[in-house]
Amino acid sequence: MSSTTLPVAGQASAAGSDLSEVRDWIALLKPRVLTLVVFTGLIGLLVAPGHIHPVLGLTAVLCITVGAGAAGALNMWYDRDIDAVMRRTQRRPIPAGRIAPNAALGFGMVLAVASVAIMGLATNWVAAGWLAFSILFYVVVYTAWLKRRTSQNIVIGGAAGAFPPIIGWAAVTGDVTLVPWLLFTIVFAWTPPHFWALSLWAHGDYARAGVPMLPVVEGARETRKQIVIYTVVLALAGLAPWLVGFAGPAYAAVAAALGGGFLYHAIRTWREKQDETGRSLVNDAAARRTFAFSLTYLFILFGALAIDRLVLG
Repeated sequence: MSSTTLPVAGQASAAGSDLSEVRDWIALLKPRVLTLVVFTGLIGLLVAPGHIHPVLGLTAVLCITVGAGAAGALNMWYDRDIDAVMRRTQRRPIPAGRIAPNAALGFGMVLAVASVAIMGLATNWVAAGWLAFSILFYVVVYTAWLKRRTSQNIVIGGAAGAFPPIIGWAAVTGDVTLVPWLLFTIVFAWTPPHFWALSLWAHGDYARAGVPMLPVVEGARETRKQIVIYTVVLALAGLAPWLVGFAGPAYAAVAAALGGGFLYHAIRTWREKQDETGRSLVNDAAARRTFAFSLTYLFILFGALAIDRLVLG
């Protein structure tokens, strides 16, 4: 019995090891971040005027996915030193020693080049150019330059995550007009309150790593105020597609409700029970709810735009 059992056990162990390694390579792509990136890029493609063959449209979305994943892998490669000292990131594949830094660098570079090249060949070079620019912006401008130097890192660097609607639109039309820039503005304005809500309860991690996130540099009280300010900007930006006549009243109603809901959570975060420095006395309960709502916000808003244009329009 033992002579037949041991090889099977060994094979199972090897298979499990292989699967674990695959999961680590996928983790380098930041799959949780990819979900929103891909979704907003897909909506940009769907609402764009004109027509794209379904196979080419799927290829464009795949290129956006791979390009964003490449940027995530390069971000992890560059930030491996600070990831090692932050509790929520120290189990990532590179700081945990499961993937070598040089291997992650090569992986990210190959995926970045391939995604841009295939996007250009499958759709057009305008879309490919914006995809390349978004990858460079995230890796060079945000990760290497802003993240460790200024408390405005998320404000400026957040533009990197706002490019997918532009890329999706350009894949269909070959140009970039007002509407995709409005979609860019929505994601751009959404990024600061989304990340600052997270950073209110993760400020200890950022402080240990020496990352000058707003709560670390300006304090929790100022961060709470900035969350409210940017949420007001976001609520107005969410109405912009309707204001320029691109979306109808159904979208406007959803955008207004979502903007009001986000503002409600932001104000609750601002007024949460706190000490004299703005640190929460209730475990950042309101900030956590604001962060959770922010994830729902983009999905519903962009989904409503697609329904308005493709079903109701």
